[in-house]
Amino acid sequence: MQRIIFYTIYPFLWVFSRLPFFVLHRISDFFFVIIYHLIGYRKKVVLNNLILAFPEKDIKELQRIRRDFFKHFVDIFIEMIKTFSISRKEIEKRYKYVNKEIFSEIEALDKSVVLVGAHYANWEWIVNLANYTNMHCVGAYTRITNPYFDKLIKTNRSRFGAEFVQTSKTIKKLLDYKKEDKKCIYGLLSDQSPHISKTHHWGEFLNVKVPLHTGAEMLAKKHDFAVVYMSVKKVKRSHYEISYEIMTDTPRNHEDYEITEQFLRKAEQQIYETPEYYFWTHKRFKYKDRAPKD
Repeated sequence: MQRIIFYTIYPFLWVFSRLPFFVLHRISDFFFVIIYHLIGYRKKVVLNNLILAFPEKDIKELQRIRRDFFKHFVDIFIEMIKTFSISRKEIEKRYKYVNKEIFSEIEALDKSVVLVGAHYANWEWIVNLANYTNMHCVGAYTRITNPYFDKLIKTNRSRFGAEFVQTSKTIKKLLDYKKEDKKCIYGLLSDQSPHISKTHHWGEFLNVKVPLHTGAEMLAKKHDFAVVYMSVKKVKRSHYEISYEIMTDTPRNHEDYEITEQFLRKAEQQIYETPEYYFWTHKRFKYKDRAPKD
């Protein structure tokens, strides 16, 4: 059955991905009306998240942010599908690296790197990172239930030279490459909510005390990897700029959870500046009532 579903849907996705952006944007506008005005997909979830994150803003401003977020939200999925056929030239035109020279600095460290970022703007197009560094790029991803779509997306994301590994297999891959003394950049998005049973640390994020992902910091400290933050800025529709900052190349010199907290402050800064580009449909604050008391 999964195979039938795949071969029924995939041809449409492929044809869709071949459409020029000006057509895709009109399609995105159409689906925005369906999703936002007719279906109302997760409108309450998004508004509740915004109320918690921005208690100082009035309801009209929060509703404007929500509307603008959903316009961007639909665009992101359109851009994901476009990735099936986008050329290297096209993605480099639309996803510009502001400080390419940082990769020379990273390579000079002779260390592997944990690359941390948030679900902000367009994080998907970082699939072309391998074009800018001699280090091997590894991205952790969540496996899709349908094995045919899972293979398709994994293969598609790897078109520009990066390798994508299921999150559950990332540690094994890391250890294998470490034995080979292979220097890698491991990409992790660490802003969403971990399962409460796997939580080691709670902290403030967007005015709410929440459980935090600490895996990036733990890996960096255990293996003495440098930590780099990626910041994506939306310039205009389907055009982005991405910059990088070395947070630390001596992670073992930091107090426990200090790197995690620094990452969150950087993510918050982006979100507060232009909140409509954050991925608000996630139930980021679902465990807020279970936070330990100080």
